[in-house]
Amino acid sequence: MAGGKHIQAAEERAASRGQSEANRKLKYISLAVLVVQNASLILSIRYVRTLPGDRFFATSAVVMAEVLKVLTCLLIILLQKRFNVKETVLFLVDSILFQYKDTLKLAVPSLIYTLQNNLQYVAISNLPAATFQVTYQLKILTTALFSVLMLRKSLSRVQWVSLLLLFAGVAIVQVQQEGKKEASVSGSSNQNYTVGLVAVVISCLSSGFAGVYFEKILKGSSASVWMRNVQLGIFGMALGMLGLWWNDGAAIAEHGFLFGYTGMVWCVIFNQAFGGLLVAVVVKYADNILKGFATSFSIIVSTVLSVYLFGFHVDLLFTAGAGLVIGAVYMYSLPKASGGSSSPSSSSSSSASSASPRTNGGAEMEMEEFLPKWKRPSHMMWPRTVGNLNI
Repeated sequence: MAGGKHIQAAEERAASRGQSEANRKLKYISLAVLVVQNASLILSIRYVRTLPGDRFFATSAVVMAEVLKVLTCLLIILLQKRFNVKETVLFLVDSILFQYKDTLKLAVPSLIYTLQNNLQYVAISNLPAATFQVTYQLKILTTALFSVLMLRKSLSRVQWVSLLLLFAGVAIVQVQQEGKKEASVSGSSNQNYTVGLVAVVISCLSSGFAGVYFEKILKGSSASVWMRNVQLGIFGMALGMLGLWWNDGAAIAEHGFLFGYTGMVWCVIFNQAFGGLLVAVVVKYADNILKGFATSFSIIVSTVLSVYLFGFHVDLLFTAGAGLVIGAVYMYSLPKASGGSSSPSSSSSSSASSASPRTNGGAEMEMEEFLPKWKRPSHMMWPRTVGNLNI
């Protein structure tokens, strides 16, 4: 009898060690995916926007990314319904049309996200990739401030200090860039550093507000993350087409919707469309510390690759500013000290540190049915907030 208990205990310990090892590997895979997605999107956009020759219309790329994202989410919903087309159609009609009030709530964040996606193209087209990556971390500051103002969330002292360091680091980088701008930016007639800086600042403000507003209106909602993305995508496509007509209508009528599209441009669009959905899956295995580390590491990767791809010059001032930003991002993702109320802080941290506000929150519940139970770490069971995931 005692021998049987010992054998059972040994088997449980072995199973626990095996699961722990599997979860550790999944965390490393999650880290790699987050770093690659964060860095590759910015670098690839910068690359295709600075190539000589015909330049594609950024407004058309935004619309195309929305179309692909909606189609993907519809396919996932169909998969959840066991490929029952009738049930899927009825579900979509009920969620989108009959519950039109919930659908209309998403018009505001969808407008902001569409604006944000277009501004990111403007910013990356006019700023060095490394400078954009560092400056774009201001979205952590804006999301935190909007969370405090709109959701009455509290931040720890460490997080307030990290936000000050973040602002200081970004300011130092801007001083460095004003003093010695990238040669390709200062020497090119179609790139304007000031326009890029204004675009990224507005993008950070819109990202922070949209993420917090999205969380506020969807608190307590039972809609799946895939259904939310379909609702957002419907408005996103409509608003994106409106922006396309307003900004590039005459040019697209002359040259065509897919003018300037190359294989690399399609890679950028697919990355933008599917990157957020992919992160929504892998983020299940990444806690806030790991996400903060991934963001920090992606800044380093973007900077190093910018040196080789774009001739970016890294000096002492940029290194100091970027170092402050990297440290601030990591500090902000640290959990609060024991004994404090961790719920507001951790929720705020989750909102600010992820990459895609439209896909992270609530993904855990919807993806569970696609994942084997033995792969689910314990932290998958608690998060149900709407977080922030981007380019």
